[in-house]
Amino acid sequence: MNIINIADTVMNRAARYHEHRVEGLEHIPASGPALIVVNHSLATYDSGLLAAAVRERLGRDVWLLGDRYIFKIPVVRDLASAYGFVEGSQHNAESLLRDGELVLVAPGGMREALRPSSQKYQLNIRDRKGFARLAMRTGAPVVLSACPAADDIYHVIANPVTDWVYNRYRLAAPVILGKFGTPIPRPAKLVHYLNAPMSPPGNCSDDDPNAVDAFHAALERRLQEMLTEHAST
Repeated sequence: MNIINIADTVMNRAARYHEHRVEGLEHIPASGPALIVVNHSLATYDSGLLAAAVRERLGRDVWLLGDRYIFKIPVVRDLASAYGFVEGSQHNAESLLRDGELVLVAPGGMREALRPSSQKYQLNIRDRKGFARLAMRTGAPVVLSACPAADDIYHVIANPVTDWVYNRYRLAAPVILGKFGTPIPRPAKLVHYLNAPMSPPGNCSDDDPNAVDAFHAALERRLQEMLTEHAST
């Protein structure tokens, strides 16, 4: 079995395990570029489930921007690459969007993923504005996707070691509890809720900090609304 088949098998089993589904797939453009923006869970693979659903039901590839940390781990790196992850950078994302591709990004990155469970369902992207600039620079519409239950896969315990390792080395060292108190993911039922595309302002430049701030604030506000709304469903 090659690496691509392994990646497909892993994601298919994860989708069944979590009874994964997507609401609002009609908001993904049938052609042309779009930036899919998701909340970042510690599990991370929930974004891959969304990408797989788009591929299966719409026939479009999705390129996922991955944290550089992923590409430092043997096997995980190979699986991620086989499944469409590319190293997250403005250059890679812009090139793909200008080629008319779908690009998925979790702007909160590892910092958001490491939030303790006392802060679950809360975005941490206040100063992460690169994705808004990217959309404005390329003209790509932004499709927001909220999956609040992804924060229920693990119980993340706040502790100073996790914070120290991340702040010093930008690496993940979470203290987590999964199924039966083990690292096995809990079988949380995962639903991705997609929002209608939000187009960047057409008469503004990504060099205009006020325009970037306003667009970013609108995206952040709407995604947080979606997380809050669907956290109890």
